[in-house]
Amino acid sequence: ANMGSNGDLNANSQCLSSTGDLVLDKAVNQWMAWDKNPQTRKQMESLVREGHVVELRRRLCSRMTFGTAGLRAEMGAGFACINDLTVIQSTQGMYKYLAKYFPDLKTRGLVVGFDTRAQTSSGCTSERLARLTAAVMLCKDIPVYLFSTYVPTPFVVYWHNGAQISSPHDKEILHCIEENTEPWPESWNEHLVESSLLRRDPLEDVCRWYMEELNTICFHRELNAKSPLKFVHSSFHGVGHNYVQRAFQQFGFPPPIPVPEQKETDPDFSTVSCPNPEEGESVLELSLRLAEREEAHIVVATDPDADRLAVAERNGNFGWKVFTGNELAALLGWWMLFNWKEAHPDPADTETVYMLATTVSSKILKAFARIEGFHFEETLPGFKWIGKRIHELTKTGKEVIFSFEESIGFLCGNMVLDKDGVSTATVVAEMAAYLHTKNLSLNKQLINIYEIYGYHVSRTSYVLCSDPLTIHRIFSRLRNFGGPGDYPELCGDYCITHIRDVTTGYDSSQPDKKCVLPLSKNSQMVTFTFQNGVVATLRTSGTEPKIKYYSEFCAVPGERDISSLEEELRKVTTALVEEFLEPDKNNLLRRSV
Repeated sequence: ANMGSNGDLNANSQCLSSTGDLVLDKAVNQWMAWDKNPQTRKQMESLVREGHVVELRRRLCSRMTFGTAGLRAEMGAGFACINDLTVIQSTQGMYKYLAKYFPDLKTRGLVVGFDTRAQTSSGCTSERLARLTAAVMLCKDIPVYLFSTYVPTPFVVYWHNGAQISSPHDKEILHCIEENTEPWPESWNEHLVESSLLRRDPLEDVCRWYMEELNTICFHRELNAKSPLKFVHSSFHGVGHNYVQRAFQQFGFPPPIPVPEQKETDPDFSTVSCPNPEEGESVLELSLRLAEREEAHIVVATDPDADRLAVAERNGNFGWKVFTGNELAALLGWWMLFNWKEAHPDPADTETVYMLATTVSSKILKAFARIEGFHFEETLPGFKWIGKRIHELTKTGKEVIFSFEESIGFLCGNMVLDKDGVSTATVVAEMAAYLHTKNLSLNKQLINIYEIYGYHVSRTSYVLCSDPLTIHRIFSRLRNFGGPGDYPELCGDYCITHIRDVTTGYDSSQPDKKCVLPLSKNSQMVTFTFQNGVVATLRTSGTEPKIKYYSEFCAVPGERDISSLEEELRKVTTALVEEFLEPDKNNLLRRSV
C-alpha cells in the first residue's frame, strides 16, 4: 500500500474523480495524470468538486477535430479544449504523421507562429502554446522555425503546398494524435526553444520576402505616393498594426492612421463587443469616429490574426458605407482583372486566368468570367479548399488572380495560399487611390460593376445553436420534408426548383443526381435554387456554434429595379429561416449585433 503523502495524494484523487460515471472518472484521472499546468488542473479539480458532470463530459469526452480551418476550440481545461496538454498531444500526432509522410523531415523542419490571443484563467497564451509545439518537435531533433514575436496568420505556411491542411491528411493526423496522447517527457520543456541549436527565427527573412512579394500586386506606386486620400487602420487588438504600416509604405503610401485604443495587443479585446470586424458598423465605432476627426476617407480593419479584412468608406455627408465581403470581392475581382488585362492586352491570354470562390459566396465572379472569358471555379467553404485548388491550377500553368470567401476573406494574386488581410488592405488602398483620380469612390465603382455585370444582391447571417441534436433534427427534417427522402418543394410561397445537399452528395440539378463538389459528411450544408432566381444555403459553421444562412439574387445585366430585388430577397430569406430553421420552436438565438 502507498503510505505517507503518496497515500494522501491517492486518496485525494480518488475522492476527486468520483462523478458517478465510470467513463468520465477514467477521463478525469487521465487528465490529472497528464496535465502539468497548475491552472488547468485547478479548473478541472473545481469542476469535479462542484459536480458539474455535464460540463465535464463536454470538456473530456470528445476531442477537437478539423473544421473549415484547422483544430479549433475555446481555451480551457479538457481534451475538447485548447490548452497546454491538447496542443502537446496534437503536435505529437502531427510529428508522427509528418515523420511517416516526409522522409526528409529532419532537413525540412517545421514553421511555428503565434498571435496575441490568451486566456488568463487557464494560463494559456498563444506564445506559450507555440513554445510547447516547438518543444515537441525539437525533442525529436526536428528543426523548428519559431517566430520571435506574433505574426499574421498568412506569414505561417501550412502544408508543404503552402495551403491549410485538408482531407485526407486531416483524418490521418487525427488518428496519429489519438495514438500519441501520452505526453513525452521532453514535450513539456518549453525552454528547449532557448537551448536547442535546431531552433531558428524566420521573422526577418519572412517579413522581407513578404514585403518584396507585395510588389506583384502593386500596380500604381507612383500614383499612391501622390494620393490625397487618408486611411485609418484598426488591428482589433491583434497582430496587424506593424505589418499593415509596413505594407502601406511598400506600396508608396504613408502609413495609415492607427486607432490608438486598438493598436496595442489585448487578449480580452476590451474596446469591442465582439473581436470580429465582419460584424460591421457596431464594432467599427472607434475607427469610424477617428476617421471623422481626421477627415480620412477609408477605414480598413484587420481581424485579430490579420487574415481577414473589413472596409468602410465615407459616404459623402451620409455617414459610412461598410462593405460586405461579397461587395468587396466584386471590387477586388474587378480591380485584379483590370490590371491583369492592362499587362496582357492579347485576349487569348485570358484562357489561363482563374478566379475562385467558396460555394456560399456571391456568384459575381461567375458573371465576370462569363462576360470576360476567363475561368471561374467554386470550392467547398473554407479557404483550405481554395489554397489547395490554387496549388493544383498553378502546377498546370494556370494563373489564379483573385479568390475569396464571403466572410471577408480575400486573396489578391497568389503570394500566399490563404486569405490575407494585410495585403488586401494595401490593394484596397491602391484601388481607392486610382479610382479617386477618375473621380470615383469605391461605392460608385461598385454600382458601375453591377451595371455592367448584373446586380448581385445578397444577405448573410446566422442563428446560434450549441445543441448538436437540435441541428441534426433541423437538417433531418429538411431531408424528409414530404416523406422519407423527400426534400421540400416550397418555402413559403416560393417554389424550389433544385436542391443540392453536400452532406449526402445529392444534387437534383445533375443528370446522375450526384454532387459535383466533394462530399462533406461532417458538416451540414443544403443549397436551394428557387424559381425566381434566388439561391440560398443553410450550413453549420465549421468553427462556431452557428447555423449560417446565405442568399443571393443574381440579376441579368441591365436590370435596374434594385429595391424590388432586395425586397424579394428579404422575403425569401425570412421564409427560409422561419420555415426551415424554426428559430422559436428550436430555441435558436438570433444574431444580436
